[in-house]
Amino acid sequence: MKFEQQEINILHSDSGPYGIAVSHEGMVWFTQHKANKISCIDKKGQIQEYTVPTPDAGVMCLAMSSKGDIWFTENRANKIGKLTTKGQFIEYPLPHPNSAPYGITEGPNGDIWFTEMNGNRIGKLTSEGKIHEYELLNEGSYPSFITLGSDQSLWFTENQNNAIGKITESGELTEYPIPTPASGPIGITKGHDDALWFVEIMGNKVGKITVSGEITEYDIPTPNARPHAIAAGVKSDLWFTEWGANKIGRLTSDQTIEEYTINTPNAEPHGIGCDNDGIVWFALECNKLGKLKLTK
Repeated sequence: MKFEQQEINILHSDSGPYGIAVSHEGMVWFTQHKANKISCIDKKGQIQEYTVPTPDAGVMCLAMSSKGDIWFTENRANKIGKLTTKGQFIEYPLPHPNSAPYGITEGPNGDIWFTEMNGNRIGKLTSEGKIHEYELLNEGSYPSFITLGSDQSLWFTENQNNAIGKITESGELTEYPIPTPASGPIGITKGHDDALWFVEIMGNKVGKITVSGEITEYDIPTPNARPHAIAAGVKSDLWFTEWGANKIGRLTSDQTIEEYTINTPNAEPHGIGCDNDGIVWFALECNKLGKLKLTK
């Protein structure tokens, strides 16, 4: 399959693009981890930037709510942030110090769910601004990305516990061990088949887990590719970043993995998303955004 690739320079020389989320309207939102900004690029290529109120907050992942607000984690500041549709910031400090919030997503009832890497908890922020926390079953699990599943539960990766976790709206926790030892799962997303798909940064695999807990794994062709984030495409494709191989990976409907080398060497790809036109967007820590589209 042929493809077109483009890279867009960010306004700052040391911005560190990291997390990415694409709206239904085609707005590409991303965090600038080093520049401490939440930014978006529109379909005309114009970039808008919003500086996070807390200095050196360590903005990581972000998600768009059903109301259009942008929610994000402040990993170093120990806060959950919101950028409203009117361009205003609201920040919510976490109850425990050094929790290191990381992954974030919207739940089935509009609540915002997030992981606490160091706190070993899953958090929920309600529309009233109240935070509820749920301790994980094993110490040092290092929960990473989190996403809403087709079963209306929240699914997340446990990077150090080598498991996929599930938490219901009421806080009931379940864990599913990954067959590959020390696989280091990070990114997770809901696929169009209603299963959950994840990547193993140490296991060098893409994994699939059904809502009943059945896991299947697929080897990535490039050794030590160190896959980081994963997102569903417009059809049945799954797209993921290969941080160690400097590539973008694609898992097709027939479980074939194709890889596309990023133009800039050592670009350090992290977050990834796909718009309704089939364009794949990815954050490059080399101060660029990448976009890729398949062509016939």
